[in-house]
Amino acid sequence: MDSSSPPPLPCFHGYGRRWLVLLGVLVPMVLVSLVLFAVESKSSAFWFSSYSLSSPPVHGGDMSGEEVLEHHRGVGAQSHFNHSGHASHASPPPAAAPSPAPEPVSPLPLLLLPSSFLSTYIAPLLVRNNGTVEAIPSPRRARRRDTKLERLEVGLMRARAAIKEAFRNHSNVSPLFDKDYVPQGPSYRDAYAFHRSYLEMEKLFKVYVYEEGEPPLFHDGPCRSIYSSEGRFIHGIDMDTWFRTRDPDLAHVFFLPFSVVKMVKLIYKPKSFDISPITRTIADYISVIAERYPYWNRSLGADHFMLSCHDWGPHASEAHSHLYGDSIRVLCNANTSEGFDPRKDVSLPEINLKTDVMADMMGGPSASRRPVLAFFAGGDHGPVRPLLLQAWKGRDPSVQVHEYLPRGVSYYAMMRRSRFCLCPSGYEVASPRVVEAIYLGCVPVTISHRYVLPFSDVLNWKAFSVQVSPEDIPDLKRILTAISPRQYIRMQRRVRMVRRHFEVNSPPRRFDVFHMILHSVWLRRLNVRLLRHE
Repeated sequence: MDSSSPPPLPCFHGYGRRWLVLLGVLVPMVLVSLVLFAVESKSSAFWFSSYSLSSPPVHGGDMSGEEVLEHHRGVGAQSHFNHSGHASHASPPPAAAPSPAPEPVSPLPLLLLPSSFLSTYIAPLLVRNNGTVEAIPSPRRARRRDTKLERLEVGLMRARAAIKEAFRNHSNVSPLFDKDYVPQGPSYRDAYAFHRSYLEMEKLFKVYVYEEGEPPLFHDGPCRSIYSSEGRFIHGIDMDTWFRTRDPDLAHVFFLPFSVVKMVKLIYKPKSFDISPITRTIADYISVIAERYPYWNRSLGADHFMLSCHDWGPHASEAHSHLYGDSIRVLCNANTSEGFDPRKDVSLPEINLKTDVMADMMGGPSASRRPVLAFFAGGDHGPVRPLLLQAWKGRDPSVQVHEYLPRGVSYYAMMRRSRFCLCPSGYEVASPRVVEAIYLGCVPVTISHRYVLPFSDVLNWKAFSVQVSPEDIPDLKRILTAISPRQYIRMQRRVRMVRRHFEVNSPPRRFDVFHMILHSVWLRRLNVRLLRHE
C-alpha cells in the first residue's frame, strides 16, 4: 500500500456494530421524548397561568367563587356513625391519609380539566419533595411495558390539546355535529368544550375492570333501591364492550369492582358500628391486585377508581391510604367536610329505583298546571330536615312540607303538581329527590352544607335549580316567589334538557347517567400524567 495514501476507515465488527446501531436508534428516541415533554409542560403552564382555575361548586360553602383552590392530592376525613349507621362519633382516618385542606370553593369556567394542567407526575417508586414528585429508576424488565404507557399518555396529551382548543374558541365556532344530541345553552358551563371532551372520550377512553373477586361482594350491586346507582354502574361496566378493554396495557383507568352496599349487607354485623370487616376486605383486595398486576404500584392508585352510593363509601375508602388520598372515588356522599375532593373525586347522583319500568317517574306538566309553589315529604332525620319541618310543616298551603303524606296522596303526583321540589339533605348530603325532581320536570331546590352536586364540572346547576343554605330555610317562600314566571319557565325547560344526563337505560345510551359518570372519571384521568423516569 502507498505510504502516502490515507489510512483505511475503521470497520465496526461484533459488539462495535451493535453499539453503532443502538446509538443511532436511541438518540433520536431521546430527542423526540424531550420535545414531547417540553411541549406538554408548556401546555400545562399555559393553562394554569391563563385562567382562574378552581373546582366544581360546593353547595353551602362560605367562600366566594373568585377564590382559587390550591392543587394537591387528598384531604382528611373523619368517620361518623350513630345508632342508625350515620353520623355521631368520630374515629380518625388512617395515619397515611393527608390532613384536612381548606374548604373547597366555587365554580370553574370549564369542566374540571383546567385545574390539572398543572399536571401531577406519578411513577412507580415515588419520592415526594416540596410538592414535586420524582421517580426512582425502574428495572430494565419494565421498560417494554412503559412504551405502551407512553403511547397512552401521548393520546391523552392530544385529547387535552383538543379540549383546550375547544375551550378557547367556543364562541367562534358552530356546534359540533352529532346525530344523537348536541349540548347547547346555559345549562352547561361550556357546551362546546363539553361536547368535544365527550367525543374525545368516546374515541379514546378505555377502562380495565379487574376480574378478581366473586359476586355478591364484587361484580354485583343493588339495582332496585336507593343505592341503585352503584349496582347499575357495576353491571353496566361489566357488560360494556365499547369502553371496557380486556387488555390492561391499553387501559387509561382501572376499576375496582367492589360493592360497599353488598358488604354492609353481608359482612357487616348490624348495630356493631364496626366497619373493619369492610375495610379489611377492600385492603385485601387491593393487596391482591397490587401483587398480580403492576398497575396499582405504577401510579399508587391514581389511575384507579372505586364507586359507592352507600353513606359509608367515603369511610370504606380509608381501607388504604392511596385509595383514599390518590384514587378517583366516585361517591354519592360527596361531602367536602368528610374528605370529598372535587378535583379528584366524582359526585355520583343518588337514584332510587324500585323497578325497571321508569315511565311513572318521567315527565310532568308545564308551569301553568303546577299550582303548588314548593313541596317536600320525608323523614325527620339528619341536621337539615328538622329545620325545614319546624319552619314550614303545616304553616302555608303554598309551601307543602310533610313528614308523612296523608293517606291516598301520591308522592310523584305531588311532585308533578309543584313548581319547586325541596331536596334537603338527610343523614348525608345527597338526596334521591334531586334526580326525582329532574325526572318529573320540577325545579329542584337543594338545601345542604358542603355538597358537590353531580356532574357540576360540566353542568351549570344555577341555570336549572335553586341552591339554598340551611340558614335561609325561614326565607324559602320569599326566595322562590322572587323568581319571575318567565325565569321559572326557562329553568323548567332546562330541567327537561338535562334530564337525559340522569336517565338510567339498559343498555346505556349516549349522554345518559352511565356515560356521564364515565365522562367525570375521564376528566379526572386527564388531570394526571403518568411518566416513568428511567
